[in-house]
Amino acid sequence: MIKKFFFPLLTAFIFFTGCAVSNKNYNPNKKYTRQELQEDYSLLRNILEKKHPALYWYTPKDSMNFYFDSCYNAIADSMTELQFGWQVLAPLTHNIHCGHTSFSMSNHWNKYISDKITPSFPLFLKVMGDTMVVTGNLNHKDSVIKKGMLINSINGIRNHEMIRQMFQYLPLDGYSDNVNYVRISGNFPYYHRNIFGIYKNYRVGYTDSSGVEKTILLPMFNPVIDTFVRRRKPPMEPKPPRSQLNKERRESYRSMEIDSTINTAVITLNTFSNGGGRHLRSFMRRSFKKIKKQQVKNCILDLRSNGGGDINMSALLTKYLRNAPFKVVDTAYAVAKSFGPYSKYIHQGLLSNIGLLFISKKKKDGNIHFGYWERHWFQPKTKNHFDGQTYVLINGPSFSATTIFCNAVKGQSNITLAGEETGGGWYGNSGLLIPDITLPNTKLKVRLPFFKIVQFNHTIKNGRGVPPDLFIAPTVDGVRRSADRKMEIVKSLIKSSQQIKQE
Repeated sequence: MIKKFFFPLLTAFIFFTGCAVSNKNYNPNKKYTRQELQEDYSLLRNILEKKHPALYWYTPKDSMNFYFDSCYNAIADSMTELQFGWQVLAPLTHNIHCGHTSFSMSNHWNKYISDKITPSFPLFLKVMGDTMVVTGNLNHKDSVIKKGMLINSINGIRNHEMIRQMFQYLPLDGYSDNVNYVRISGNFPYYHRNIFGIYKNYRVGYTDSSGVEKTILLPMFNPVIDTFVRRRKPPMEPKPPRSQLNKERRESYRSMEIDSTINTAVITLNTFSNGGGRHLRSFMRRSFKKIKKQQVKNCILDLRSNGGGDINMSALLTKYLRNAPFKVVDTAYAVAKSFGPYSKYIHQGLLSNIGLLFISKKKKDGNIHFGYWERHWFQPKTKNHFDGQTYVLINGPSFSATTIFCNAVKGQSNITLAGEETGGGWYGNSGLLIPDITLPNTKLKVRLPFFKIVQFNHTIKNGRGVPPDLFIAPTVDGVRRSADRKMEIVKSLIKSSQQIKQE
């Protein structure tokens, strides 16, 4: 567990970096009593044991009881929200091995921290297996540690051991930990700070340009500025109209461009969520219509940042590419009919209870089944269906509804999954309805998937994600070049196949 004295240092720095708190009555340094924390924890355990459909899917009940008890015993005499979340809830949710069961800080904390830069470990690192490569240095005056250098240890902890420890605080589906390499790589200082704490200095082992291992003492990144010196603020630019902001947000969800040099459409879909709404549906329609009109023969579908969302949108995309009827799932069931008696702690719990009366039904196996998804067959699109060669780029963040899409198209002769194993489970996962539990004292949140899903024509339950047909791993050279190797290799394959056909 994280040593207690690190967190007071962190929160003290947070206060120093910004005293203008938007939540007037919120204090991130507030200590909750052991009794308050135990009440929150016991409530969470009761809800998970009675409502979580896959609590024992990858962790046997006796082992799960051990983790429940050990995390309960880790509750100290008093803890802050941050301490309780990372020291207690994070390791608990990790051991459930359900990627949709994770904790998050309270709304007050998120609002408080949104405009603050906190002290941290100074290096951003790309993590690949046991390898850590520098991608950025927050201490801009540091002339020694540069992009592309290999980091071998931090404060005496070697790479493989550090990554192993960090993974014990992060959620995952089954044993598909590929998503957590990407998470840590996205913000290494954040995860290192919350898991190991902060230090005034870090002893970092690295490999220099000549291949020699060395060590250096790096100061923590300290964002503190002289708050007593009034700085002239730049004039505020006028806020763009809402229509422009909405357009920019939609475009961040998806894009499509045609590379005429290789007669290939490149479609990027970063979400299937309701945020795309009807615009996502119309985007797919316009894109495949344009592809057919311009007689494009190849398609690269980039789903590497797609964490899932609306299964209906995932199914819609499948209909444009799959050449045979399909279902989304073989089975989808819950272990309870409603969220009662815990509805008041669950987001829209009462409203969900009403909806569950109409969409689910108890069957002979004693479980509550979501019959629509188990029965409904989807038909491929006849209009603007794409039959050309398709490469689907995937990696760890390809999750949930994206994994369902990958399972539906995998094995089709004109579709190649390229990249790395998905973070979402191939056999199945939990989802469909995923509200937040809000703990009454700390206001921390834990996601609660309500239905267990077993995929259509599923593979064996081995805890792994959907594997690529063409494995393309990240490399140190690729990081140093800031290269998109997966996109480079797939485009090269398309170009080579075209040259062969011309010959």
